[in-house]
Amino acid sequence: MRRHIPNTITLCNLFCGCVATLRGFEAEYEAALLWICGGALFDFFDGFAARLLGVSSPVGKELDSLADDITFGLAPAAICFSLIADGVKPEMPSFLLTVLPYTAFIMAAMSALRLAKFNLDERQTTGFLGLPTPANALFWAALAVGAKTWFATSSWAVWVVLLAVGVMSALLVSEIPMFALKFKHFRWRGNGLRYGFIAVSAVLLLCLGLTGLALIIPLYVLTSVVAKRVV
Repeated sequence: MRRHIPNTITLCNLFCGCVATLRGFEAEYEAALLWICGGALFDFFDGFAARLLGVSSPVGKELDSLADDITFGLAPAAICFSLIADGVKPEMPSFLLTVLPYTAFIMAAMSALRLAKFNLDERQTTGFLGLPTPANALFWAALAVGAKTWFATSSWAVWVVLLAVGVMSALLVSEIPMFALKFKHFRWRGNGLRYGFIAVSAVLLLCLGLTGLALIIPLYVLTSVVAKRVV
């Protein structure tokens, strides 16, 4: 029974991702954000449970990637699909009305590639190369909630979303080193960057609520790039 606990938690992540995807297609962005946050919580605890119980397995690793691609790949792509579809204007050429929303799924494909690379890349044991898929998903869900009115009314919204899809897709599969919020110890030395980032993130969340995640993720990328240059 014990060996099934981590996989059960992973399946809860996948379940959250399925519901988040549905909510994304229905343009219910607040609900999609909450389900993605739920999936992220399960994603954290499945690995924690596997290590705690000493029951890690190859099946669990593969299942984790499959769940992550739904929750953190397909779900944000569904949100982007709705944002683009709602932003497309009737005066645009008809082929754009049909084609543009589907470009959102490029991000789902890049998320799958990013997860496959992570599983095989031995360089990513203490940090990441490229943007982690949960960060990308939280960014899109929080952005859709925080800027919902602007996306629905601005004539530029669809082009901003398309540009952002391209940028985030590139970040997912990039070789940019990004730090992980994993603590080997809790002393300040060696963890100053993490503590500082957590403090700023907490302020943003307190001031802006869950929509603050839309600012935290770009901050995370910028902090990673600056920290690498300083080192």
